[in-house]
Amino acid sequence: MRITGKHVNYYHICHRKLWLFHSGISFQQTHDHVADGTLLHETAYPQRAQRYREIQIEGIKIDFYDPHDRVVHEIKRSNKMEQASIAQLQYYLLVLERHGVDGPTGLLEYPKIRRTETVVLTDADRFAIGQWEIGIEALVAQPVCLPVINKPFCKNCSYYDFCYSGE
Repeated sequence: MRITGKHVNYYHICHRKLWLFHSGISFQQTHDHVADGTLLHETAYPQRAQRYREIQIEGIKIDFYDPHDRVVHEIKRSNKMEQASIAQLQYYLLVLERHGVDGPTGLLEYPKIRRTETVVLTDADRFAIGQWEIGIEALVAQPVCLPVINKPFCKNCSYYDFCYSGE
């Protein structure tokens, strides 16, 4: 199974969302927050596409990678799910390491609040990511959809209508 950055991100937010995403059920194309994030990604740093490279490895897609300094730039709409965003970026760093990139680092960027967080990878993170990969594979192998978690952030999720339709 190819684990993507979204798998890791969703693993840290909602296991049901992870299961639905992996099962090919997606509502992201029509969700306002996703459209807002896409627009932010395209407009926040207009010169970036000329300076950095887009790379795809093992199912992950890194939009902005600085090969000279070995820095992955990840743009997020808000910092409300920061731990999930950090986990996603750490996963990208580990995949780069697995492909021979020595000491990559990451920058988690929140243009709307003008904040940047540096993300590095420790030995403890490498171990944790291995555990996440095992957990993700176990969750997506479940034969039925996982239960709704009913958290306040569910209202902003692209799967909200699906999860709370009453069926």
